[in-house]
Amino acid sequence: MGTDRGRDFGLTPRGERGESKDRAKERSKAQSAAPQRVRLDQPRLKRRSWLPTYDPEAFGHASERIARFLGTGRFIVWMTIVIILWVVWNTSAPAHLRWDTYPFIFLTLMLSLQASYAAPLILLAQNRQDDRDRVNLEQDRKQNERSIADTEYLTREIAALRMGLGEVATRDWIRSEFQELVKELEQRRIFPEESEERDR
Repeated sequence: MGTDRGRDFGLTPRGERGESKDRAKERSKAQSAAPQRVRLDQPRLKRRSWLPTYDPEAFGHASERIARFLGTGRFIVWMTIVIILWVVWNTSAPAHLRWDTYPFIFLTLMLSLQASYAAPLILLAQNRQDDRDRVNLEQDRKQNERSIADTEYLTREIAALRMGLGEVATRDWIRSEFQELVKELEQRRIFPEESEERDR
């Protein structure tokens, strides 16, 4: 009886409290072990990755600057000067100060390394330029479509105005009508007797 009344008022005996705590722990373990549902109303958390992260936009700008520099005459002049100094130093300097002897293997390695990095950077810069050109072409196409639509609308409006003006009395037409009326009135004044006789 006492336990039933306690349950009615939300009270549980001490033994049952321990059991309810155990049940709560088991439920939390079961919930953590079960796969979590994907919530569509919450943003997805980014997973941590061991790979280094970088800003693609900043990397693209840097690659474009490098590609622009590689395509200038200044780069070719500086590269030619460095190669000439390299070859002259390694052929005419004392033997203990030379770091790359006659076949110039280290120079070849450096040039191939520079070329292997330059080619992808130039391709990346070209891809970015292609993307910009594609966006510009799309904007130009939309602008041309708008201008063509505006031109067609204006052409229809001008044609409608011309058709409407064809039915409107112009100044020259009114002038010519007035001149004809004045001539008729003058003729009636000059020959009033003849017109009276005709009326009789």
